Amino acid sequence: MYCLSVNRPRADSAGSHPLLVSLGAKVRALRTERRLTRRALAAQSGLSERFVGELEAGRANISVVNLAEIARALGVGPGRLLDDGAVSGQGRAEESADRRGVIALLGLRGAGKSTVGQQLSRALSVPFFELDRLVETEAGMSLSEIFAIHGEDYYRRLELSALKRFLATHSRAVLATGGGVVTSPEAFRLLLERTRTVWLKAQPEEHWRRVVVQGDLRPMQNRPHAMAELRRRLREREPLYARADLTLSTSGRSVGEVVRALRQRLSAA
Repeated sequence: MYCLSVNRPRADSAGSHPLLVSLGAKVRALRTERRLTRRALAAQSGLSERFVGELEAGRANISVVNLAEIARALGVGPGRLLDDGAVSGQGRAEESADRRGVIALLGLRGAGKSTVGQQLSRALSVPFFELDRLVETEAGMSLSEIFAIHGEDYYRRLELSALKRFLATHSRAVLATGGGVVTSPEAFRLLLERTRTVWLKAQPEEHWRRVVVQGDLRPMQNRPHAMAELRRRLREREPLYARADLTLSTSGRSVGEVVRALRQRLSAA
């Protein structure tokens, strides 16, 4: 029986190689950024905690297989850890490929982002996240409390922080965004640059009906001109939503039909 030989941590006789030192520093920085303990990184990569310690110290002569496992656990491509000199182009290419695995759904409330996103994630066998839920986790309070106590500016700062953390730790996922994320320049830029954006488009009446069917009566509370406001908001944001990589109309379609159409569009793009 043949076995794959795995390199063990060892130091160069003349001291650690500069490439290993650089690699160790990148691993340590990414682990810290993702708030992972050394033990957690070891468990997620299938390596020993001692090996991870040697790696971060620049003393581990790591195999390609183990490097790939470390990169996977950190949510980046292997080239990202070796973006030095000749391999920098490879790192950028891998990072670009990684980010295409994150699909961000855009649209006003009632567009079907959560419903479609959940089914799409199951079809693609990737995790599903809602940016608003990540914001709530970041704040330690509900969205209604965030807006009532701190206001929209604070919410937008949390939204950007949660989005950055998400993109740093996930290379393949479906993300349902908040309806107003396109009005936040930096957050929208990150989505356009680092994810595959999809605008789920619907008519104002459909947005309204879906929200009400879900039991959310907030759009009409103490707002006699709520439908006119919804039309205006959609009209104002349409040029921003239209910057998405893909636009898919959900009008007159079941969730299953939307998911099938979206999978076809994603495969062809």
